Amino acid sequence: MDIPPISPPFTPPPFIAPLPPPRKSHGWMIFAIVLLVALAFSLFGNLAQLVGSALSFRTGLHSESFGSGRDAGPKLEEFVLENNKSADKIAVISVDGTISSHEFNGSGNNLVDLIKAQLDRAANDKRVKAVILKVDSPGGEVLASDEIYNAIRAFETDGQDDHGKLASKGKPVICSMGSLAASGGYYISSGCRWIVANELTITGSIGVIMHGWNYRGLMDKVGVAPMTYKSGKYKDMLSGERAPGEIPAEERAMVQGLIDETYEKFKDVVADGRSAAHALNKKAGKALAENWKDSADGRVLSGNQALELGLVDELGNFDDAVDRAMEIAGVKSANLVEYRERYDFANLFSMFGQSSQAHEIKLNLGVEVPKLRAGLMYFLYQP
Repeated sequence: MDIPPISPPFTPPPFIAPLPPPRKSHGWMIFAIVLLVALAFSLFGNLAQLVGSALSFRTGLHSESFGSGRDAGPKLEEFVLENNKSADKIAVISVDGTISSHEFNGSGNNLVDLIKAQLDRAANDKRVKAVILKVDSPGGEVLASDEIYNAIRAFETDGQDDHGKLASKGKPVICSMGSLAASGGYYISSGCRWIVANELTITGSIGVIMHGWNYRGLMDKVGVAPMTYKSGKYKDMLSGERAPGEIPAEERAMVQGLIDETYEKFKDVVADGRSAAHALNKKAGKALAENWKDSADGRVLSGNQALELGLVDELGNFDDAVDRAMEIAGVKSANLVEYRERYDFANLFSMFGQSSQAHEIKLNLGVEVPKLRAGLMYFLYQP
């Protein structure tokens, strides 16, 4: 009897799970939506500014929500630093770091432009009764310091009569010195109606400096010889390629003459600013001591020493400066406000379009060393 063959048991094919559908990344969509929303806000803001400018041109009205009353320059927004529920305001303007006329923070504006715009904004606001200038600076460029000083004096003297009395438009500027208000930092402070310094403030350093390098010795060591063609004897004045013995004595005298002339200007500014302030402050303030010029030789002074010489009016801190500002302005209470630059997408795109110089690698030594350009004079304290 034949046994039929036994067929092998049926083995089902292995189950292959379907691959999950590829996950779609929505990151680019989110970025695109955010970018479109930001662009819409920017376009709306620019359109509103355009309409506001057109209306102000047609009606002669000025809108304080877009800038400082200038056709060009920093666009400012008001921020409340301290709300005392008062109808009056005191504007706080800060001067930090080196005083320069070069662009900073990627906005296309410089410190001089910013301070002038802030003063314009304070002048155009009837609720602003005084300005506090917070100075924490070692000084800086001669011309930039002088422009800020003149802007402060013009702001204060606007509306004064022939006798120096403040009229309705003139507003006092009270200086509050921080840790450092030396050289150009004191230059701009001397234009203020009242100066408050801490006893530990470093100030003074009244003087002028011009800095350069002579690298001819290094060139000789590496075998590099300069070839200079000039139209006049002094056309390469201040060049660092010449050996010290090649510099004519007449050239040294001319450079020193420039320094001395600017130094006399510094002393005149201090004398004029402090005399004008004392004429308004009377016995409440400090007059310049007769021997104050003996200390105007570049030396730094403490707040106590500056008070003895009449270079400042009072020892105190920022709160004391606020109290003094309210007293001089004749108000019992005031909100503290400051003006900050308003940035839009135009500023953002300009930052992306900056040259590689703005992204250079910097060595952090723990202290910011001012960049002194050869051939420029500075009101600068540089330890």
